[in-house]
Amino acid sequence: MEPGARALGKPGSDEGERPGGRWVGALSLANLGVWVGWFGPLQLLLARQAEHFTPDHKASTLALVTGMGAAVSMVANPVFGALSDRTTARVGRRIPWVVAGGAGGVAGLLVLAWAPGVAVMTAGWCLVQLALNASFAALTAAVPDQVPPRRRGMVGGWLGVSQVGGILVGTALATAAGGIGAGYVVCAAFSLLAVVPYVAMRRDTRLLPTDQPPFDWRKFVQGFWIDPRRFPDFGWAWLTRFLMNLSYSISTMYLLYYLTDAVHYEGDADTGVLVLTALDAVTLLGTVVISGVWSDRTGRRKVFVVWSGLVISAATMLLAVWQTWTGAVVASLVLGVGYGVYTSVDFALLTAVLPSATDRGRDLGLINIANALPQVLAPAIAAPVVTHLGGYGVLYALAGVIGVGGSLLVGRIRGVG
Repeated sequence: MEPGARALGKPGSDEGERPGGRWVGALSLANLGVWVGWFGPLQLLLARQAEHFTPDHKASTLALVTGMGAAVSMVANPVFGALSDRTTARVGRRIPWVVAGGAGGVAGLLVLAWAPGVAVMTAGWCLVQLALNASFAALTAAVPDQVPPRRRGMVGGWLGVSQVGGILVGTALATAAGGIGAGYVVCAAFSLLAVVPYVAMRRDTRLLPTDQPPFDWRKFVQGFWIDPRRFPDFGWAWLTRFLMNLSYSISTMYLLYYLTDAVHYEGDADTGVLVLTALDAVTLLGTVVISGVWSDRTGRRKVFVVWSGLVISAATMLLAVWQTWTGAVVASLVLGVGYGVYTSVDFALLTAVLPSATDRGRDLGLINIANALPQVLAPAIAAPVVTHLGGYGVLYALAGVIGVGGSLLVGRIRGVG
């Protein structure tokens, strides 16, 4: 067995010891690289590129590109997660997909850097989503593989740090690079370097070839349907995550255009987005790890998720009714508080309702559809609302209502404290 690789434990066992700081740090850095690869483009570069190619139809072009990419993501994450569940490589089940996904993500970002038009831009973003979702599925599944339930709030907190750090670093790199193409290149370089320490540690669970059941295409495909009647907690967890991410996607995807068209921000709008992202990050970093540790110690998850979701909804309501720069600043600070608590504790809650210990990559991939599907639906909802149904005030009010619904439905999850 390779150094650092461990044999896969029995299904349902409380696998893993308390995770070491070096491993958690390397995992978080690799996760940071994935989020930089996603949010450098999503926060600024794709919007600017859409504006460059189709200045009169920038919102529609952005909706097309991000929607196509999210559709790819929605399929890729559970499929790569399921494939990693069955991988018998000597270095472990997850690391090969982290490596392959990182390399593919870099290739996609470079395609975007030199895209001559909307078609190639769309293809490049779809490649980024396809590849980085392979990495993300493997990194996410490594947590329940190696971290016992009583420590997952803490690890979820650090993954939340890397998520918001990725949004902040991606936005900063895209802003500082000085151009669309250069922005993609620096995001690609960062994403590649960030994964190196995690891969070099070679700590992974290994599935022995003798333990792998024969491959059956029919069973493989059927496994992607998890009956919510048999696993109601999993179904409710999926729905609440979907609603919260739909609210968040609506709130953030059009932030650049919100500043220019609704707030009428007088400075550089790219810099404005960076400032708001940084303020969001400050308050998020102040709550994300603390709330995860607090939830671990109390053994309670739902109360944290419910109240954090309501705080997130309050922030979107502020954007709806207070369309000024000051209002956007206050909303960003409030959003960071809520999303910090939500990110860490909801992840721990999700790992507690997975139906199968042997198919964690697949099951977490299905949960991650609730992250990707809102990216498909948010543009389809936002574009007509902004254009024909009342503008940004109505859009952000709608996001707030959706978030409240997601928060309240957490109470339907019965098997978690």
